[in-house]
Amino acid sequence: MNASFAKESENTLRDPAIVMAPTRLGAMHQTRISFVRSLIRKMATENWKVSQALWKMSDKGFGTAVYELEASYDTYQLVVFSDAIADEDRNDRVIAEKWDVTFALIRGRADMSTIEQLRQNVPLQEAGRNSSRVLVLARANKSVRVFEHLVSSLAQGEQPNTAEIARVGYILRTTAVYGNGKFGIADFETLQSNEDFNLTFSAQMCAVYILRQFSLDWVEYIAKQRGGEKASTICPELKRYLGIGNATGLGMAPYLIRHPRVVDRWLSQREMALAAACSQSVNEESTNRVCGLLKKAQRHFEQIITINEQQQALNMECIAQIPALMTRIRQQFSPFNTWGDVLDSASDLSLETQEVLATCIMEIFPECVDRFINKLNTDESLSLDPGISVKDMLEVMETRYRWAIDIDFTEPENKYWFWYRSQDKEEPRMGVRGQEPGEERELPLDIGRQVSKLYAALQQADPSLSLAHFLLSNPSHRVISRRVWTMAQQPMGDIQMNVLSERALPMHLLRCKLSMFGATKFDPRSDRWVRVTLFQGAPLVSDLAAKRFEESWLFPLMPCTECEVTALATCKRGGMA
Repeated sequence: MNASFAKESENTLRDPAIVMAPTRLGAMHQTRISFVRSLIRKMATENWKVSQALWKMSDKGFGTAVYELEASYDTYQLVVFSDAIADEDRNDRVIAEKWDVTFALIRGRADMSTIEQLRQNVPLQEAGRNSSRVLVLARANKSVRVFEHLVSSLAQGEQPNTAEIARVGYILRTTAVYGNGKFGIADFETLQSNEDFNLTFSAQMCAVYILRQFSLDWVEYIAKQRGGEKASTICPELKRYLGIGNATGLGMAPYLIRHPRVVDRWLSQREMALAAACSQSVNEESTNRVCGLLKKAQRHFEQIITINEQQQALNMECIAQIPALMTRIRQQFSPFNTWGDVLDSASDLSLETQEVLATCIMEIFPECVDRFINKLNTDESLSLDPGISVKDMLEVMETRYRWAIDIDFTEPENKYWFWYRSQDKEEPRMGVRGQEPGEERELPLDIGRQVSKLYAALQQADPSLSLAHFLLSNPSHRVISRRVWTMAQQPMGDIQMNVLSERALPMHLLRCKLSMFGATKFDPRSDRWVRVTLFQGAPLVSDLAAKRFEESWLFPLMPCTECEVTALATCKRGGMA
């Protein structure tokens, strides 16, 4: 992309006050530059190959499997361990100590001694210790409902009931995917120089993608052991629909607060890509393509099953608004010149619908959008420029941090929560200030309050005083000053959320990060944890090998027959496994 194009795109970015508002972040969807999408595109373009290197399983599916990945620059293996656990031990929370499946993505090939070493440690997860050859360490539990239905149906030579599958959409659900140097595995920074996995979170997403293949092979193998010659395999359309589930809680939220430059880069590049797509002209072809995706999105939302009433309402509102939006776009005497005009006209619709439209617009212009995936990595340093005065800092804060300095933190509702780290599992938690224990261990995630305190202190200082001199006398403000100055120079800046507020919803932060990963089918289980699906609708390993690569798997749809549509509508009142 040339400099003039970059400048033009920056000038048409949506206002940070719009993009970085928590409610907007909580309405984001998968796009072409989400990590799962960019990974599959890279695997297909560079002809990566995945094969089964070892399958040592009992008749009931307990044992070891190894999958080999031949990437462009190196060879990797995913080593998977399947173990029998009691139903009461199957828990998505971080307090769990046993899982149906544990797995590790390692660099190079594992000999039997390495596999045995991994066997002694990988199933222990946090309690184990691994070598730096391990790039990703993770675990997953099966959806008992889908697992049993698939195995029993296939063992009898039948295809599963797709309405039953639609309740969940996956066989295995991950509960943590570590790729950050914990427990002896490779540091996150080492991947930045790895030509195969230097895209953001690509090693983690690749491990999950190969796990998806294991889950499909796994149920077919067990069905074969149970049913013998009459056993069948899953039809390709249904295989593509089955993704990998993920259960995520509060532990994900602090990442977005502690890595502000990463978040800014993710969202500013997303906005740059959207701006580039929105600059394209509205014509008959692009109208048909966007409306086709909107219709698909409508059906996608109709097929989502969630127990969360608020999410149900948001989905239903989106379903109701999409037909009118399509009519607006297709009107005979259209006032729209560019797709930016169309997006602007949707400001009267729900945030969910607006972001669906933004995703659809980005989807049909790959030549404008795909280039931005290579720009998601960034320097995370926070610094102050020399020569800054108190006046300079005040002006920056009043321009870019108005959301924080306008909050009255003397009001109890604006400092209702405190965040702390649990003693047992070292995981983030929220407590009610003044009512629950742990406040003395409060984590410094209160960016809004820190900004407010800095602003108040600066207002008492001489405006002509250098900021350096101010900080010599007020060293407690050094960290937040570096953050404010640095982030104010970035296109999107900080997330505009007071995480201490009584009305704060951590779900907005979870949704933001998970949408960048490429998650679909958001099913909040409370305001603090959510279940989603990854790689649903994605090409299979066999598709990539045969070069049957379908690029657009946005808003995946269940391969339903007419009789199953009715069954699906009936089952929508049920919960997920």
